[in-house]
Amino acid sequence: MNSEQLTVLGIDCKWAEALQAVFEKYDLSNSLRQASFIGQYQHESNNFKTLEENLHYSANGLMRTWPSRFPSADVAEQFANNPEKIANKVYAGRMGNTEDGDGWAYHGRGLIQLTGKDNYRNCGEGIGMDLISNPELLLQPKGAALSAGWFWNKHGLNALADAKYYETMTKRINGGTLGLDDRISKINKALEVLS
Repeated sequence: MNSEQLTVLGIDCKWAEALQAVFEKYDLSNSLRQASFIGQYQHESNNFKTLEENLHYSANGLMRTWPSRFPSADVAEQFANNPEKIANKVYAGRMGNTEDGDGWAYHGRGLIQLTGKDNYRNCGEGIGMDLISNPELLLQPKGAALSAGWFWNKHGLNALADAKYYETMTKRINGGTLGLDDRISKINKALEVLS
């Protein structure tokens, strides 16, 4: 994928080198696989622009999103609009987060919103980056793209791309079918540009 193709898709050309590295490392060797990767992650990352989890929640938003962790307005008000405090509460004791501050240190980053110390460690080992000591690498094109490729590979998404099983692919990426029509539209547009 070259800079011109990225521009047509509305993606900053700074992603060209990072995406090429992902395509080579994870055998995204045909247009269908590449288009599926691009379309899915365009949706996930607001067109390759949002690389960090938005944890700016009001008290009501906290109670709706995590009712077991914020069971009342009194509790939620203590955390409202404080992303670091929210991350440290909602991600504490999960996903390998064992120390104070791990929730914030390993909150969602990258094209796939990699979350949790275990995922940072495992992904870092897979892509050859120390994400435990340098989690901010996921905010740069190379780290963001490689982490998305690692996730893609780990979840067997090349086979789903080859079969055009976009709904199953979306469930593996997102846990549901949120934005399925938009994802398919973006995949088709990327396929048109790549062909």
